Amino acid sequence: MDLGLSMFILVTFVAVVLLIEGAYLLWNDTKGPEVERLEKRLRSLSAGQHGTEVGSLLKQRHLSDTPWVDRLLLAFPRVSSLDRLLVQAGSSMTVSRFILVTLLAGAATFLVLLVLRAPFFFTLIMAVFAMLVPLLLVLRMRSKRLNKFDEQLPEALDLLSRALRAGHAFPSGMQMVATEAADPIASEFQITFEEINYGVSVGDAMLNLATRVPSIDLRYFVISVLLQRETGGNLSELLDNLSNLIRERFKLLGKIRVLSAEGKLSAYILIGLPFVTAGMIFLVNPQFMSVLWTDPAGLSMVFAAVVMMILGAFWMWRIVKIRV
Repeated sequence: MDLGLSMFILVTFVAVVLLIEGAYLLWNDTKGPEVERLEKRLRSLSAGQHGTEVGSLLKQRHLSDTPWVDRLLLAFPRVSSLDRLLVQAGSSMTVSRFILVTLLAGAATFLVLLVLRAPFFFTLIMAVFAMLVPLLLVLRMRSKRLNKFDEQLPEALDLLSRALRAGHAFPSGMQMVATEAADPIASEFQITFEEINYGVSVGDAMLNLATRVPSIDLRYFVISVLLQRETGGNLSELLDNLSNLIRERFKLLGKIRVLSAEGKLSAYILIGLPFVTAGMIFLVNPQFMSVLWTDPAGLSMVFAAVVMMILGAFWMWRIVKIRV
């Protein structure tokens, strides 16, 4: 084999190996597990608003991986609420990615229905619904995570109470909960413990915890700790009473959920039945349904029906929603 060809093959092989190695190192430095863990920790820390150290971390937070997109998003009002919603849902997705996924879902639905030659009004409505799907999924993730947090809270309070009785300091008890418990309560208590170690006062760290996790039971815990630090008292006994109160509240809430399950099922059926019926009729006879968006009277009827359905859904939601 010619020497020049052999050197070319060798150099090409080395170049390919170095390219693969460089791509791996680039991915590891930007999207690796340690980087993702650190970014998630910084995003969770920055979700609070109290304490000087947390304020400095908030300045380092990024809503996007691209600097100019990050500056553009910061110009929009209430964008921090969306970022906090993603943090509360336990999602590692940035605000820019979430907005991109939302726009892609709407655009893909719109183009597919246009290719299928669906009516423009129907296509537009379905595109809007598709854009709402990512937000609904994030809200569902947030609800499940908060419910799991509430279920873990009584055991965490008992563990913290036992740690205080054994002579441990309050931050050490928080660390024990973070070590022994499971997520999501372990990660939130770990963040609070690290905030205290960073120099944030216990009061500000507890307020940050209540800001990151909007739970009523957790707010009782935070208020109890803040009052005990101001007025004194037996915090371990207070935590025992609070854990018992939360357990009794869950028992009552379970009974109410069983009693209201039939009403919720009826509400779901009544809300979904018109859309299912309209979809079946449109598949069987599209011309029969086309009068609803081609005739002005049909558009008025659709608008009136949508408004009445929204009012009815809101009314049924208020009936079956019982606060404990």
